[in-house]
Amino acid sequence: MTKVRSITYTFFLICSITLNVLMINNLYFGGGWEQRWTKLAAEEAENVASISCSGHGRAFLDSLGAGIGDPICECNACFKGSDCAEFVPDCVVDADSGDPMFLEPFWLKHAASSAVVVPGWHRMSYEFNDCSLISEELKMLIRKLHATVGNANTDGRYMIFGSGATQLLNAAVHSLSSHDDPSSPSRIVASVPYYPVYKEQTQFFQSNNYKFSGETSMWKDNMDSLSNYIEFVTSPNNPDGQLKKAVLQGPSVKTIHDLAYFWPHFTPIPAPADEDLMVFTISKLTGHAGSRFGWALIKNEAVYQRMLAYMSLSTHGVPRETQLRVLKLLKVVLEEKGREMFEFGYEAMRNRWKKMSKILSISKRFSLQDLEHQNCSFSKRFRAPSPAFAWLKCEKEEDKNCFEVLKTANIIGREGSLFGAESRFVRLSLVKSQDDFDLLLRRMETLVVLEEK
Repeated sequence: MTKVRSITYTFFLICSITLNVLMINNLYFGGGWEQRWTKLAAEEAENVASISCSGHGRAFLDSLGAGIGDPICECNACFKGSDCAEFVPDCVVDADSGDPMFLEPFWLKHAASSAVVVPGWHRMSYEFNDCSLISEELKMLIRKLHATVGNANTDGRYMIFGSGATQLLNAAVHSLSSHDDPSSPSRIVASVPYYPVYKEQTQFFQSNNYKFSGETSMWKDNMDSLSNYIEFVTSPNNPDGQLKKAVLQGPSVKTIHDLAYFWPHFTPIPAPADEDLMVFTISKLTGHAGSRFGWALIKNEAVYQRMLAYMSLSTHGVPRETQLRVLKLLKVVLEEKGREMFEFGYEAMRNRWKKMSKILSISKRFSLQDLEHQNCSFSKRFRAPSPAFAWLKCEKEEDKNCFEVLKTANIIGREGSLFGAESRFVRLSLVKSQDDFDLLLRRMETLVVLEEK
């Protein structure tokens, strides 16, 4: 009898241990635990996303108060209050920043397909398994994106990632500049109006290997035979939206093609860019400026290796979390061969340009840049202009400083002098939130109406 009880006890003990092992295995390795933590993460994100902020702001997981209680609303400019419901009538409209918030409604619609859950153990290593700093999967997806859109030839090009285009631009300048003779630094040039960062970065880093040498046209027929030249070509141009080509030619000239805005929502795509060094950024493609991600396509292997060394020594690569998020975003972009996002972006920018153009068409005090309808290989039709910026000119003789003229109407633009142009010009951003654009439009309309009084 005792022996039977002993066998029975042993049997039940073994069953109990086996059951516990199976439960633990299922909990931690079979999906139960995984389902639990993903569910909690999703619930936390969705609870914050459900805070409406009256449609004039947004609450985030890292908003002020998120660590000690409920996150609070971060209001759009000219709105305030706990739920952003209160309009501030005498506020200043910021049309200076190029913050690309016009695509936010698209990503709100695609919240589920674009969401990424990042566990604490995700990619903790410095490098990927192949000892590189960049995701091969993301590289392949970027090549597919360019092939789908038809805006750049990636064949035979090396690819490098950076913390936005800003870091890549200086990496390119460093890699193309002359390092052999410090007494003869490479001359950095750009066509007016040029993106101010070209000059500001060059002067800030104060390298012995390069210096900013002003307007490209100054050197077209006056190139120094002992100097090397690095020309920035921005297409479409920031600030005026024009498609640009290189001005300088010859063996002593190297070119950096900044193609940040060369996407179908900002410009017709006439043909794929096929340049030696091309720079792109996610901020202007999807609107995710805060993710700080850009990439360069490079033809020359020696230039690629120098840029690779620059990136490795300056930041040791782009964060793995950023690369994961960009991978997820680009998968959404490529759905329906990119049609949905690019059509959404194009319609938004085209409508904004039409509204601004209509208001200013009756003005004798202000004018806008001329942009033509052009054929777009991506959409396979002629397309109306849809630029990221309005390049505004004050036409009156007495309005020598257009920035100050707009400032009196509580509009802050970016001064033309920063782009190497006259002070009669101001860049106005059209890519910000709908609230920002509506207020800018209202203020400009008031200025035009006052012309008649």
